[in-house]
Amino acid sequence: MIERRGDRVLGDELKGHSNSLGFIRLVLASVVIFDHAFPLGGFGHDPFWELTRGQASLGTLAVAGFFAISGYLIAKSGMSGDVIQFMWRRTLRIFPAYWLVLGVTAFVVAPIVWTTAGSSLADYFQIAPNGPFYYITSNWTLNIGTYGIYDIFAETTPYGQEVNYSVFNGSLWTLIYEWNCYLLIAVLVAFGVMSRARIVVPVLAGLFLILQVVAITNPGGLGVIAPYLADTNRITLTFTFLIGAALAVYSKRIPYHDALGVLAGLTMVVTLRYGGFLTLGLIAGTYFVMYLAVRLPPMFRRVGAKNDYSYGVYIYGFLVQQVTAYLGWYEWGYLPWTLVVLVITFACAWLSWHVLEKRALALKDWGPGHGWQYWADQVKSWKARRVVTAGVPKTSSNEAIGE
Repeated sequence: MIERRGDRVLGDELKGHSNSLGFIRLVLASVVIFDHAFPLGGFGHDPFWELTRGQASLGTLAVAGFFAISGYLIAKSGMSGDVIQFMWRRTLRIFPAYWLVLGVTAFVVAPIVWTTAGSSLADYFQIAPNGPFYYITSNWTLNIGTYGIYDIFAETTPYGQEVNYSVFNGSLWTLIYEWNCYLLIAVLVAFGVMSRARIVVPVLAGLFLILQVVAITNPGGLGVIAPYLADTNRITLTFTFLIGAALAVYSKRIPYHDALGVLAGLTMVVTLRYGGFLTLGLIAGTYFVMYLAVRLPPMFRRVGAKNDYSYGVYIYGFLVQQVTAYLGWYEWGYLPWTLVVLVITFACAWLSWHVLEKRALALKDWGPGHGWQYWADQVKSWKARRVVTAGVPKTSSNEAIGE
């Protein structure tokens, strides 16, 4: 589509912070907590599974929204810098807060729970295959090697009793999929695709749509051909991310219109109820999220514009739920317990942002953040100085002092 004067396009409507994407991400992170409250509090399964005929839970829907928004924003980031800048900034956004929550879990929360159960602190900090140090070393790369430490919570929380296993933070599993999507964009940035061959992005989205259809119609079939694709989450989440990325690279050509937004929303709801959400519904839903980001009242645009607590809410929610379930607070009932968890989680997210995340992001233009060309120029300048220095005749010490 060729843009005409007067047309409203997605890119113009979503530019800068003049949108509610930050608010929507915060809502989605909160929805994940409401979803997890069902199994973590022993309240059964999310009834949304039945409403969507087994296609999605509230948490599934929220994670899909996260990946759609992330695809849009990360692709935009990839279009505005080189691969070194891109990877540096993505690393600063994901890893510092992630490592902090691992540390808080292993060296603050778990030992407190351990000692309150009557065990000694010395026993807790021993080197063991399922101990706190193993928890850190097996999880620090985003690949989750273990969810638990010893048998903490295995018998003292409703979820632990259900799975018969220690679980501290079950939300972290999605982060490696997100990171892999970042790496995919990094490859595209490195080869100039984001600036000179953007058509590759929607082509990739189309390829993953085909993979998604195959995975749905022939479960397990892809894994026989390519074991890497045996993980359906990898296909679904990457597909969702690439839809957002495709909207980003062609945001100046994609129309923004109320009729399209309403149609996208209705399509998402219908596919959720009657089938097709994991294909057509995800495409429509991604556009609908972008539509909402513009259409929501302007007051919501301030949320997340300066302080983004959504990541903190996501990575601390499950942990807070497990700790409070251990304390027996789930006995208050689903809604009272979940609301209290939400308040505590927001407090943790606030601390995570102001103590670490914001400070880490302040380094986005430091070091590698200068980009490839800056450092290439520095190397050239250094070599030039060496050549000039090498061409200056050396003098003796006597000549140097005029003797």
